[in-house]
Amino acid sequence: MYACKKLDKKRLKKKSGEKMALLEKEILEKVNSPFIVTLAYAYESKTHLCLVMSLMNGGDLKYHIYNVGQRGLELNRVIYYSAQITCGILHLHSIKIIYRDMKPENVLLDDNGNCRLSDLGLAVQVKEGKSITQRAGTNGYMAPEILKEESYSYPVDWFAMGCSIYEMIAGRTPFKNFKEKVDKDEVKRRTLEDEVKFEHANFTEETKDICRLFLAKKPENRLGSRNEDDDPRKHSFFKTINFHRLEANLIDPPFVPDPSVVYAKDVADIADFSEIRGIEFDDKDKKFFKKFATGAVPIPWQEEIIETGLFEELNDPNRVDSGGYANGGEAKSGVCLLL
Repeated sequence: MYACKKLDKKRLKKKSGEKMALLEKEILEKVNSPFIVTLAYAYESKTHLCLVMSLMNGGDLKYHIYNVGQRGLELNRVIYYSAQITCGILHLHSIKIIYRDMKPENVLLDDNGNCRLSDLGLAVQVKEGKSITQRAGTNGYMAPEILKEESYSYPVDWFAMGCSIYEMIAGRTPFKNFKEKVDKDEVKRRTLEDEVKFEHANFTEETKDICRLFLAKKPENRLGSRNEDDDPRKHSFFKTINFHRLEANLIDPPFVPDPSVVYAKDVADIADFSEIRGIEFDDKDKKFFKKFATGAVPIPWQEEIIETGLFEELNDPNRVDSGGYANGGEAKSGVCLLL
C-alpha cells in the first residue's frame, strides 16, 4: 500500500512553488535508501500533482515525543531512531544532497516501527566543492551558519540532528523550553550564543557528548564534519547498534506501532484549504505538469514486481502470451496499486 501526496496545481502556481515541487520529486527519484521515504510513481490529475510514496502508518516522531505517554522517548528508542536517521542523512550526503529540514516532525514510522526521513521539499543538491547561501530550514533546528546568512554545506544537517536527539530525550528543543513563548530572534540569539544545558535526567554521558558534538557552533568542529573520515556511526552513543544488521533490516525495532491506533492529531484539527480562484494555466504550466508526471520510478517499481511475485509470474516458462498458462493453470499473483 502507498500514500499519495497531492499538490494543488493552482496553489503551487499562486505561491510560485513549481520549482520546489519539481526539485523534491527529482530528489526523491534519486534516493535509494531504506531510511528515506520511497517515491514509486508521479502523475497528474486535473487539479493536482501527485506523488505516490511509502505508506508510513506509525506517525511522526514529534507526535510520539509529545503525545504518547510522558514527553520524550525511551533511550533505546532514541538510539535506534537516531541510527536510522544517521544512515538516511549519510545516504543523502553521499549523493551530494543537503536535507536542510531535519526535525522529528519529518521522521515517519512504518507499521513495523522503522523510521524514514520524509518531506524533502527543502533538500538541495550541491556541486562538488560548492556551498549554499539561501536561508532554509525550521526555526530552532537551523545551524548558526544559516542564521548568520553565511555559506553552508552538509554540516547543517548534523546540527539539526543534534537538536533532534536532544528533543527526543528531553521532550523540548535545545534552545526553547516546552511551551515557552519566545520570538524567533531570541531563539536565534540562543542558538548563536548559548551553550546547551542537559538538565533532563535521561541524558547519559554518551548522549550529552554526541549532542555537544553535533551542536558545535562552528561547522568544522561538528561531528560528521571534522574531517573526511568523521563518521557519526562510530560514536559510543551507537555502541549497541550493529549498522550492517540495521541496514539489512535484521534488528527488531524497540517499538511497534499499534495498528488500531491513529498516531496523529484529530482530523478536526486539520483545516481544509480554501479553493484558489482566479488562476489560469498556460502552455508553460502544462509543460511543467508534463515534466512532473513521469510515471513509475524504476527501482521502486522493480522491487514492487519482485515482492508481489509478478516478476516470477512474467518469467514463468509455462506462461503463454494470451495471459493464461500452458496447462490451464491460474496466475499465482496479481498487482494492485492502492493510491
